[in-house]
Amino acid sequence: MFTHTFLGTNDVEKSRAFYAAVMAALGHETAVPLPHGTAFPSASGSLIVATPANGEVHTVSNGYTLGFKAANAGVVDAWHAAGVANGGTCEGAPGVRENSPGQQYGAYLRDPDGNKICAFAPNPGV
Repeated sequence: MFTHTFLGTNDVEKSRAFYAAVMAALGHETAVPLPHGTAFPSASGSLIVATPANGEVHTVSNGYTLGFKAANAGVVDAWHAAGVANGGTCEGAPGVRENSPGQQYGAYLRDPDGNKICAFAPNPGV
């Protein structure tokens, strides 16, 4: 459905380290450095984290969350741990989300720039 997702950053190196860690935890280890950020390509689309094209300071989008697909609960746990270890903050510890479709297993982080991201996997108990 999507060709790519673009998240803004004000610190390319800090965002590169954070996203290299969380994307590797999901099995996406290819990080392509760009002059203004980093691209993480996959067969189903790309994530780009870079400074805003208009040259203005990045600000967080209120109400926006970028969700990543994880293979299983263990991958969600590893993703969350990688994010916290690399400058992210916990916005929701790993666990079953009762209100999600299929009661999926998920976790939430804020990246170093304040963007809200999450990773979800099927609930193994459902």
